[in-house]
Amino acid sequence: MTIKHSQLSRRKFLGAIAAGTVFGVSGLVYGQAGRRGLPVPPQAISADSLARDEDFWREVAGYYDRTEGIVNLEHGYWGKMAHPVQNAFIEATKMVNAQNSFYARKSYDEDARLSVHRVAQALGVHDDEIVITRNATEAIHNLIRQYQGLGPNDAVLYADLDYPSFKDTMRWLEQAYGAGSVEVEIPQRATQSEILKRYIDTFDANPNLKLMLITHVSNQHGLVVPVAEIASQAKSRGIDVICDSAQSWGLLDFKVSDLNVDWAGFNLHKWIGSPIGVGALYMKRGSLNKIAPYPGESDPENSHASTRVHMATSNFASILTIPDAIDFHESIGGQNKESRLRYLRQLWTDEAESMSHIELLGGSDEESWTGMGSFRLQARNSVADARELQQRLENDFGIFTVIRVGLASGSCVRITPQVFTSPDEISKLVDAMKKLV
Repeated sequence: MTIKHSQLSRRKFLGAIAAGTVFGVSGLVYGQAGRRGLPVPPQAISADSLARDEDFWREVAGYYDRTEGIVNLEHGYWGKMAHPVQNAFIEATKMVNAQNSFYARKSYDEDARLSVHRVAQALGVHDDEIVITRNATEAIHNLIRQYQGLGPNDAVLYADLDYPSFKDTMRWLEQAYGAGSVEVEIPQRATQSEILKRYIDTFDANPNLKLMLITHVSNQHGLVVPVAEIASQAKSRGIDVICDSAQSWGLLDFKVSDLNVDWAGFNLHKWIGSPIGVGALYMKRGSLNKIAPYPGESDPENSHASTRVHMATSNFASILTIPDAIDFHESIGGQNKESRLRYLRQLWTDEAESMSHIELLGGSDEESWTGMGSFRLQARNSVADARELQQRLENDFGIFTVIRVGLASGSCVRITPQVFTSPDEISKLVDAMKKLV
């Protein structure tokens, strides 16, 4: 290997794991906040106050390259790497390319254990409950397709705000096993109690439900779903729960235990800021018997979560860069990021509330909002309407967004700032919205 100091650090750290001095749920902080190259939040200031400290967020923005020629408010696709993460990724790419199969076959598996550990540590779970995947989609698809025990007398549940591909996969279970499917519709503006009631009413109306998909934060409009409360109600009725956390980790500050679920899929290349092509599958200890191994894999004792995914040849450098991405994320602070993104969203949603020609989608109370939100023009909810709105924002006002489809209430345009987005850029959006009459 050519990065000797990095490899030595990994070897020492992995030796500590083997010796039992480091454990996946111990709370040990591996990243060194304040070390050279990472932003340092000011001390003795609340996250809400820091959210309005423009000097600090300008410093954070300096760690990122800018999108030229457009105000980019579509950061829900994937997260831009900060310079320290990008540099680590480039160095890892060079090393993997130079060392090739000699590294991949002799040293990679051991190094990848560190990345698994850092994910587990950040999510507050055991190392053996985490499997690195290429994205949350891979994790969620495998959980759905490999779920065992469905029959023609059973039913599965999903919601209109779920990711379209996952809804399609849930419907595929009808063809594969003859199980029925139920879709719960969530109001386009909702509170936590309203969302919970919709799910409970659906549970009560469908006593044959056996499996449900639940989304922590909707990719459609950033609505927060009260997963823990809904999962508790589901489990009391014998309903198994798969949680889609593709958008939530890093957008919200939480641990897996806060969700009260056995299975979940995460992205690291969205709000954690890893290179593209990195996700994670969480499978709680003792829950593997209900999810079959990936076809061709063997796990007769149901003790290896890793058998639920077959990664084949993947981007080694992306996976090696996970600790650097988590270090940068944690140097800013999860709660600080969440508060800043909420603040940026409020700057435009508070203004939009008074615009009679604008229809907001998302939360009705702050607990149900995140840093993402969506809107459309009043009574203009078709896909064509949303596409026209997206084009007007881009061509007439220089603001890049994305349309979202699949909600029962119709299509919309999603607004997704990032930690490097400035209030001035949000002001440009507000000015444009006022002119959309």
